[in-house]
Amino acid sequence: MSTSALTHHVRVLAAAGDRHDEILTPAALDFVGHLAAAFGKRRQELLKERRRQAIRLAAGSPLDFPMVTSAVRADPTWQVAPPAPGLTDRRVEITGPPERRMTVNALNSGAQVWLADFEDATSPTWDNIVGGQINLLDAIERRIDFTTPEGKEYRLADRDRLATIVVRPRGWHLDEEHLEFGGRSVPAALVDFGLYFFHCAQRQIDAGHGPYFYLPKLENRYEARLWNDIFISAQELLGIPRGTIRATVLIETITAAFEMEEILHELREHSAGLNAGRWDYLFSLIKTFGHRTDFLLPDRAKVTMTAPFMRAYTELLVRTCHRRGAHAIGGMAAQVPSKDPAANEAALAQVRLDKEREAEDGFDGSWVAHPALVSVCSAAFDGVLGDRPHQLDRTRDDVDVAAADLLSVRRISGTPTPEGLRTNIAVSLRYFDAWLRGQGAVALYGLMEDAATAEIARVQIWQWLRHRVVDRETVMRLLDDELAALGAEYPWAALHEVREIFERTALAQESPLFFTPDAYSRHLVRHAEATA
Repeated sequence: MSTSALTHHVRVLAAAGDRHDEILTPAALDFVGHLAAAFGKRRQELLKERRRQAIRLAAGSPLDFPMVTSAVRADPTWQVAPPAPGLTDRRVEITGPPERRMTVNALNSGAQVWLADFEDATSPTWDNIVGGQINLLDAIERRIDFTTPEGKEYRLADRDRLATIVVRPRGWHLDEEHLEFGGRSVPAALVDFGLYFFHCAQRQIDAGHGPYFYLPKLENRYEARLWNDIFISAQELLGIPRGTIRATVLIETITAAFEMEEILHELREHSAGLNAGRWDYLFSLIKTFGHRTDFLLPDRAKVTMTAPFMRAYTELLVRTCHRRGAHAIGGMAAQVPSKDPAANEAALAQVRLDKEREAEDGFDGSWVAHPALVSVCSAAFDGVLGDRPHQLDRTRDDVDVAAADLLSVRRISGTPTPEGLRTNIAVSLRYFDAWLRGQGAVALYGLMEDAATAEIARVQIWQWLRHRVVDRETVMRLLDDELAALGAEYPWAALHEVREIFERTALAQESPLFFTPDAYSRHLVRHAEATA
């Protein structure tokens, strides 16, 4: 885009940072402004429809596969686009925030794909958002090597050994309050997508890959259609061939699980498949049906992927993807290495079993949160795939999932335990503290926790209080205990702010849809004098 005819003025409301001018160029901001002007209103309407749908479901409307799109599901002829360069073999995908150290480690990890996560794994401070874009640009330009003050070197390996970069922008529900267009905050998803696409799309094409994305927290086909229209517009604006963009959709809301085929259909020329997002999926289930006793869940650690309703969800995802020629990507292995050999071996054994099950079920790859898990995941998929890059030929015609199967939560045995309650409180508080300090992915109790796991932890507490399976007095006592423990371990922790976030999101009469929008506005936004 030419900088001589800027027509969509975006104002930067934050102080300038180191090298920010390389990303926040007039042309790049104008590109983001084009997207905000063209699609901001539709995004607002879709968010209103989310609220209307939530009210309908809370009032008792049944959730089922849409009758109006039955022809799309019945038509056996349509397929998504073939795998794009760098996305044919996806047996291991490593996820993490686009921090400088993580960028080097992830690209060198031996995984086929790196999910550079601006959403759940990134605390959305302005420095993190712009700094993440700088790191991606530097990685593609191979100028990201650095040495720490302690003398540790981080260097990219040979180009043909690096993971393919796939970027996850923030969800539709979030705004970027450090950028303003037309008197309103710019949708965060358009900021993350737009800045990366503007600076890196052609560079990625020149490097033999392309601009690839993961799309989080979609709730229906209309939200997928919006993304597809954005992709078409972005490619036209920058003169990039239509269909170059590829996107994998995370099926991590209960409503999206009923529209998997429709979502693939809307994105079919840009689709790279679907992913099973475990924690957000459970979080969505509680958000949607948490007022009902038949959707009461036990400790989150006890809700495994072998639970009947989770099996229905994942098997339907594999069948749907392979029927349409799309990759099916499994869920996260969040374990982190331990210094205790016995604990480490037990964790690796659990990961191994989980990944072997996914491979045997037909998934084409899966996620890990730490480089130490790459070889374990790879071995599990090697055992099933061999030299093949995927198993799209396994159409899983044996799978037949009804609406009731996706909603059969009552078949899970177990009730909330005191240990589960304390763990949820401890994880929530410690994650909120780290998030306020700008850290979006945190190792806690042997697991890599992010915003999704913090959401399920705090919303479970809310659900258990609502249905009186735990009492408020016990929760408040444990809250005081865990805050004291947090303060003793981290004297600099902002305990007052941490407590505020917990009380607003876990103890309120009505649970907010997400903890992030309000916490972001209250605690992370740092406006400076507006500059062009």
